[in-house]
Amino acid sequence: LPDGIQSGLPSQLLENRHHFWAVVPFHFGIIVVLLGHLIAFLIPRHILLWNSSPLRLYVLEATALAFGLATLIGFLGIIVRRLTDHKVRSVTSRADWIVYTLLLLQFLTGLDTAITYRWGSGWFAALAAPYLWSLVKLSPQIGLITPLPWMVKLHIVNAFVLIAVFPFSRLVHILVVPNHYLWRRRQVVRWYGRPAGAVGEQ
Repeated sequence: LPDGIQSGLPSQLLENRHHFWAVVPFHFGIIVVLLGHLIAFLIPRHILLWNSSPLRLYVLEATALAFGLATLIGFLGIIVRRLTDHKVRSVTSRADWIVYTLLLLQFLTGLDTAITYRWGSGWFAALAAPYLWSLVKLSPQIGLITPLPWMVKLHIVNAFVLIAVFPFSRLVHILVVPNHYLWRRRQVVRWYGRPAGAVGEQ
């Protein structure tokens, strides 16, 4: 196939069985992590109230960390597959690798923050959520995040970069709801074309 056509092929069509073990933990992990961020952003007071009980705090933090690790493990599987499978690598553009680098940085800084600076759900609700709301109101309160560690700031800045590149990357596929390939049966794809070595043969 010409490069222009080949680059548009979704990797899912090229090799679905092995892809399953990377894409499923990644997608379910990232959905839960993003949903947790969204809930803490929308109802920070309720999160702080929930965290007033040590047991509930431990459950929330452990759950978030578990899904964060699932996201990272699944994502590493996706990267390894793109590096080792020549069919998938051939349809991976330079822009894809840039997005993967940003995503990997986001996951690593997020997990480092969760492990190094514990009780992130609490300080996110107390500091990060008001800061994000100040951006929504077009009245940024930078002072809210100034005291935060540099790793947390890097996590926030990188998130803004990802949001900026989102419309120009394959990440737009998350707007397709529901992502039915998370639970559908794997596909069998047949290629109908002349093998490369058969060119010129009768």
